Amino acid sequence: MICPIDFRYGREEIKKIFSEESRLSYWLKVEIALAKAHAFYGNIPKEAADEISSKAKHVKLERVKEIEKVIRHDVMAMVIALAEKCKYGKYVHLGATSYDIVDTANALQIIDALDIIKKQIKELIKNFSILAEKYKDTVMIGRTHGQHALPITFGLKMAVYLAEMHRHLVRLERIKEEIGVGKMSGAVGTGASFGKKFFDIQNFVMKELGLKAETPSTQIVGRDRYIELISFLANVSASLEKIATEIRNLQRNEIAEVEEYFEEKQVGSSTMPHKRNPITCEQICGIARIIRSNLLPAWENAIQWHERDLCNSSAERFIIPHTLILTDWILYKMNYVMKNLRVYPENMLKNIEMTKGLIFAEAIMIKLVEKGMDRQEAHKLLRKCANEAREKNLHLKEILKEKEEIMKLLKDEELEEMFDAKNYIGKAIELVDITLNTIKEHEK
Repeated sequence: MICPIDFRYGREEIKKIFSEESRLSYWLKVEIALAKAHAFYGNIPKEAADEISSKAKHVKLERVKEIEKVIRHDVMAMVIALAEKCKYGKYVHLGATSYDIVDTANALQIIDALDIIKKQIKELIKNFSILAEKYKDTVMIGRTHGQHALPITFGLKMAVYLAEMHRHLVRLERIKEEIGVGKMSGAVGTGASFGKKFFDIQNFVMKELGLKAETPSTQIVGRDRYIELISFLANVSASLEKIATEIRNLQRNEIAEVEEYFEEKQVGSSTMPHKRNPITCEQICGIARIIRSNLLPAWENAIQWHERDLCNSSAERFIIPHTLILTDWILYKMNYVMKNLRVYPENMLKNIEMTKGLIFAEAIMIKLVEKGMDRQEAHKLLRKCANEAREKNLHLKEILKEKEEIMKLLKDEELEEMFDAKNYIGKAIELVDITLNTIKEHEK
């Protein structure tokens, strides 16, 4: 087997952020900001900072790797590769520890990745908005416990997903604030290596990079922040798996209310020519489980020996880029599904009739209470009628018409109206409109 993230899953736009070349570029940005800070506060000559800044772009990944093979330290290999390019190389990395560079660069990388994910969430909100508006009065059966419950509209179902994705969009902005911190405080977080100008230097570096300073820190930024990040991505993945699972269920042959788009030349099975499998939604479900599994090492990485050990490093090299890349991927795939979703209102209406009127038992019970019947008595009576309809395989309406205690309270036309699903969707259409208006107001 080979790692599928290398060729099968993940978009190049976000994978590029976590390439070796990009990681080196982010590290060098931090080194440049540090040199500028030292020069601004008179610790090194201005020409030294200028040279470090200009020569950083000439540092080659191949050279860094050559050095790392010998010294077995990735950040120091970058420092040496940059220093050997500069006349003022002795000022490179002055006062910093490795994770001043790594964690600060991590923040820059993660924020850039979150901005890509944000675009995907906003696109999904747009797609759900279109479906909610288009189908807000398209009646279908609502299901609880896998059983027919009461009528809803397909637009309302989409509005529920729309509202959930909007909450994720709001959370994303908070997560960016949470993760947008770096440090330039030395080996144990005291700033001793930067002397009296420590706070000034750290604040200068963070302002230069558009970050806030982790104050106080140990040798690393607090890993509770990464737990928040991975938890957010796991939350998004759970929403996407929930939606994908619903589409898979609604695509079952015996339900057939929606369907993933199936391309003309697409093959569903190597042996069964008729198959049209919901493979994109199934892929979303599978990858969502990988995303959520990364929560465990994220939590465990927060547990450090004293001011820091190295156990988090190897795990984070996997879970941070992989979780961000895969979350972006399943958002992208869900956008494809929802943009091309096939919806079958005629099957929705057909399925409403499947239970032969049993789904209207609550509506009739409520009507009988309005007419003066005790609520508990009405519930007991309708339950008895529903059971009788099942046993005799008759429509509930036929059973009710034989019950004197019911028909003395209801007119024939009233009974007929209550078996029209459109008359028992409550405020579904209004709820869709409220949701759509809420989203529009937030976008202003």
